[in-house]
Amino acid sequence: MSLSAPTGKTQTRAAALLAIGMAATVGTALGFQHLGGYIPCMLCLEQRTPYYIGAPLMLLALIASWLKAPPIVTRGLLAAGGALMLYGMGLGVYHAGVEWSWWEGPADCGVAVMPSGSAGGNLLDQLNAVIPPSCNQAAGRFLGLSFAGWNVLASALWATIALRAAFKR
Repeated sequence: MSLSAPTGKTQTRAAALLAIGMAATVGTALGFQHLGGYIPCMLCLEQRTPYYIGAPLMLLALIASWLKAPPIVTRGLLAAGGALMLYGMGLGVYHAGVEWSWWEGPADCGVAVMPSGSAGGNLLDQLNAVIPPSCNQAAGRFLGLSFAGWNVLASALWATIALRAAFKR
């Protein structure tokens, strides 16, 4: 199927589902952080970026579909959303591999960076500084998967829906 083929209800429904699903996925991560007290590591934060970009992109795809924009616009936005989710899935696989010690993570993950001039600063300020967790320690495991593992599954689901809608009649 071509990106220039006419669009229909499949693309409209997929764009709506993806906008809601991507927003809900990143919203869940934010909920665990702000309500559950789970402090994300650097890789956790990086895995949210495809969702921050993807959810509004899918909203644009939904609007393009509603407004009967040229099919390449709606299908192109859906394909871009699928590509973002594949990228997010890759980040999740990388992070999960770091957590399971299959490979090394970034050297600066979990390292607190002190502002310049604070090397011998106030001890109380140093104690109050929030030190992000290391990327090789899962904040928690639910049904055997860490947050990174769950992100792999969510990203795979959203990528499949987006790419299928982009190239389906």
